[in-house]
Amino acid sequence: MTDSRLTRLGLLALAALPACMTVRAPTHPELATVAAQGTSLGLSDALETLIASGEDTSTDRAYALQGVRERPADTAQEAYARAAITGRVVQAKGLRGATLVPEIEFYAQRSRELDPNFRGGAATVLLGTLYVIAPATLLKDGDSETGLELLEEVTTAHPEVAQNHLRLAEAYVTLHDPEPAGPHICFCLEHQSELRAEDQRLLKGLLDDAAPLPCDLPADAQ
Repeated sequence: MTDSRLTRLGLLALAALPACMTVRAPTHPELATVAAQGTSLGLSDALETLIASGEDTSTDRAYALQGVRERPADTAQEAYARAAITGRVVQAKGLRGATLVPEIEFYAQRSRELDPNFRGGAATVLLGTLYVIAPATLLKDGDSETGLELLEEVTTAHPEVAQNHLRLAEAYVTLHDPEPAGPHICFCLEHQSELRAEDQRLLKGLLDDAAPLPCDLPADAQ
């Protein structure tokens, strides 16, 4: 198991926080404002906004994780938020966050059970990516083949979403089968403006590992 594989959970949201540890305030006070409004999904979205701008800190991620752990996860939205924030913590900590992987799996599964169509199958994308990237020894109910099936399923259901194609292409490359990743990478190149900055970086990384593509590379990708 390597740090790089866990870092790519982008799926994939510090090592497990000891029960006695309390993060009293985030680096960015807007997270505390959102937390006071009482929704895990709002807290997850606020954290994602900070991550997208490159302004988040490990304290912000720890604060968000603490916040969702204090709330019930009895809706698809709240369960997804807990899985996503936990994934972001694992992403930041790599190996040191490995003990949190089962928590991501549990709450992503829970979100799918409650509403598989929430945000176009967001929990399916998260769970599928987790199954492909995380070592099987950390997982309870799935493996890389299950993950690939989940990502193929959500991409077929929502072929207009560039991120779905990106995660599926990542899965093929990760599983050392780069040829079927080609059309999905091409789709992402054509819709690159729809991808977040971190996803665009992932796309560029996949270009180095993919088989010859069935499309021409844009000038800025050559």
